[in-house]
Amino acid sequence: MYITITPQKLGGSYSQSVADYVDYLEKENQGLEQQDMELFFNQYGDEISAKEVIKEIDSNTAKLKKKEPKFYSITISPSKYELKQLQNNSSDLKAYTREVMKDYVASFNREINGRPITIDDIKYYAKIEHQRKFKGTDFQIKENQPYTTKILQLKQDIRKIENGKLEGNISKLKKSINQLEKEAPHQQNGKRIVQGMKKDGNQSHIHIIVSRKDASNALSLSPGSKYRASEVVMNGKNVKRGFDRDSFFANAEKTFDRQFRYKRNYAETYQAKKDFIKNPKLYFSVLMGLPTTEKAAAFKILGKSGVPMMNIPTNKAQLAIKAFKRLKKGVDVAIKSSSIGI
Repeated sequence: MYITITPQKLGGSYSQSVADYVDYLEKENQGLEQQDMELFFNQYGDEISAKEVIKEIDSNTAKLKKKEPKFYSITISPSKYELKQLQNNSSDLKAYTREVMKDYVASFNREINGRPITIDDIKYYAKIEHQRKFKGTDFQIKENQPYTTKILQLKQDIRKIENGKLEGNISKLKKSINQLEKEAPHQQNGKRIVQGMKKDGNQSHIHIIVSRKDASNALSLSPGSKYRASEVVMNGKNVKRGFDRDSFFANAEKTFDRQFRYKRNYAETYQAKKDFIKNPKLYFSVLMGLPTTEKAAAFKILGKSGVPMMNIPTNKAQLAIKAFKRLKKGVDVAIKSSSIGI
């Protein structure tokens, strides 16, 4: 499970309207019949139009300054292993979204009239998408880059020869390009993986737009708050504030496992990511100490994420400094590319 929470920006400033982001999320519906489209939904309704989403989010920004985010984007990307556990991607992910937004609300250290905030106190709209494209941060793109650079240079040479600016054998250069295309380490359907190429397989994921203001347009609820659990004095009263991201990420994972009876391997847990970041030696020590079948599954998960498996020691004694550094670099790349994580 990989989750991100981000304020939407245009350049160096925050978006003043959600319209552009909504239009972006509508891209998969282009050219589809009405019955085949994925529409927006929230806690209590389905088939919500893009127009309504824009109206509701844009009108819910009372007293927010131009330099403050008007809404946040939450993206939830289940792994292919998690998606295999689902019976129906669209309906199951909608049901999961409605449960995980309860976890979101519970992660706020805020009260309204002396009571904790509830799901009824927030305004959000979500959408299921089924396609993904390779990005520059994906390990496949990075590891193919040397071949991409050489191919680009050869194509530039061919254009120069055609324009009379360079002498050379075009036919020979084209053969070199074809050879490089085949030698690139990461291929999909017989073609070199390049940035912008659609990913094969099940790529279903969730996009959620959540208003910065509560449903009454009175309170500011920021998941970007640095205050994890604190109290401040407002209007002469002690008021709880802050958002506990750690709690939200952990509970989102637990909710998925409970809802779909998913047996999660250590290598794909939020706890594992925290262990890796805070104490890498502990991470690898726990990894090596897993039962044989679980360790084999963990290695498979890491391998699919781009970690160099030949560098993984078979026991704790082999966890030498040199091998440890190589392996840590591989896992770090996988985490940064969103291949593994929360």
